[in-house]
Order: sequence, then C-alpha cells, then structure tokens
Amino acid sequence: MLKENIKNIKIATRQSYGEELKKIGNENKNIVVLDADLATATKTEIFAKEFPERFFDMGIAEQNMISTAAGLATCGKIPYASTFAVFAAGRAYDQIRNSICYPKLNVKICATHGGITVGEDGATHQMIEDISMMRTLPNMLVMCTSDDTQTRWAVNEISKINGPCYLRLCRLSTPVIYDEKQKFQIGKAVQIGNGDFATIFATGVTVSEALKAKEELEKEGINIRVIDMHTIKPIDKEIIIKCAQETKKLISVEDHNIIGGLGTAISEVLTDNYPCKLERMGINDTFGRSGKAEELMKFYKIDCEAIVEKIKDFHGKNK
Repeated sequence: MLKENIKNIKIATRQSYGEELKKIGNENKNIVVLDADLATATKTEIFAKEFPERFFDMGIAEQNMISTAAGLATCGKIPYASTFAVFAAGRAYDQIRNSICYPKLNVKICATHGGITVGEDGATHQMIEDISMMRTLPNMLVMCTSDDTQTRWAVNEISKINGPCYLRLCRLSTPVIYDEKQKFQIGKAVQIGNGDFATIFATGVTVSEALKAKEELEKEGINIRVIDMHTIKPIDKEIIIKCAQETKKLISVEDHNIIGGLGTAISEVLTDNYPCKLERMGINDTFGRSGKAEELMKFYKIDCEAIVEKIKDFHGKNK
C-alpha cells in the first residue's frame, strides 16, 4: 500500500540500511558487518555501536574487506560488507567475482552512494555502471531499493538467502513511498496504477520521480502505470511482458548508464519474448559531474519533469 502524503517524509536508503542492520543484528547473532573506513557515511556505525565485537573496520582496503567477508562466510557467518558503490563494485570487482560469486558464498554487498545522486562528490565517486557489472556475474542477486520501507525489507530478506547479494543504496533522501503493510517479494516488481497509455519502469531514486510524473500526467487525462523494479536480477519477466501487451508506450528510468542497467535488462526480456520499443532514460554513456543531486537529475533528464515531457511528446504524436 502507498503511504499517505509521501512527499512529506524523506529518508535516505543508506539510513534505513543502518537502522535495519541493527535490528536484524539483534535477531541473528551470525550477522557481522564490515566497512572500509566509511561507517559514518554508510550508516554501518549504527550497528558498530550496538555490536562492536561483530563489526570490522577494514580501513581503506576494499579488496581486503571483500576477501575477509568471503572468509567469514565460509565459517557460517553472514557478512554485510559496505562501502560506496564506486569502491564496492569497482575497486573490489575481482574479489567479488572470484572469491564470492564463483564459490557462491553467502556475502551481502550493500553499496551506498550509487549513481549521479552522490552529487557534489563528482564523476570519480558517481558509480553509474555498478548494476551492469553486478548483474552479469553468475550467482549474484541484484537489488536497488526505492524507499525506507522497501530497504528495511530487503536488508532483512537477503539475510535469509544463502548466496551473494548486491544491494544498491542511495545518499539522497527520498520520499517514503510504501507503508508497513506493503508486501514485497524478491524477483517480483511492484505495479502502481493501471494506466493503459504508458508504463514507466523505474528503480531506486527514480521511482518517486516516476510517481510524481504519474500524478502530474493524470491532471491532464494521461493515465500511466509505474513499475518499481526493486529486483534487477532475477528480473520480473512476467510483469514486463504484461505491460508491453497492455500499454502503448514503455519507458525505463534509472540513475545509471543506459548501457547495461535496468533498461538493458528489460530490453533483453522484450527481445526474447515480446519484441517492441523501449525508451531508455538514464545517463547517456557519459561520466557524471559535480552538482547538487536534484540539479544533476534534471541535467541528465531522469527527473519528474523529463518523464512528463517524454510522455506528453509521445501522447501528442498519437492524438
């Protein structure tokens, strides 16, 4: 169920992650947390203060952190390894591939500060290719959550799965979309609305932008649906095909390079099962730049305004 007045409450998913880690740490003594000198930013410090004996600050040594997490997993622990996405997926890729995914070890990589919404840190820290890198790895589950409620569910749920997981989290505070009664399932997207003109597939921070666009378009009599793709691998093939059959326009929106990310994953499903056109909105094969997160979303055309413009343009051509 959607939360009432979602615009009034904003929480960064990294904050939700830190708070939920503490909660499940109380429930499961096998959960341990590793960080690479960024516990304040990733919010793993919340867990560290509660369980100092189960928290390991590995310093600025991301490759070593991932290898250590792999070792802990072989001893029956459930390691949550955290750092910025650019360091987790980028600097430690070799260790993730060969030490975690190849032996299919039970390690949860929870990467914060994904996408251009890192903001002022600029291109070197704006990881816009991590979803592409992680979803091509065999055995890897890939998720990107959209709000506080969904993130808390995901942090808890992946602790119950025996295998590698990559959870992408955001620095930017975003609206709380769902209430506590909302049911989620790994590999099953959430459909919001039944509009038959267009489908907006979104993930992470772009879900709330898509919902704002939906609201604006309804004022002009244009009815769309929004699909929250919180799980990118395994992707929900059924809902993609269903939306392709039921709506005239398909658009994907993501805070990620348009190559290899959500849009590419959806295109693969359509190519194999129901060939049709998908408009991909994202970072158009370029690096990011420094600026406020909201300004960058506008600049790279992944905000509400850009989505509305795209659909209204298509609507005008089909009158």
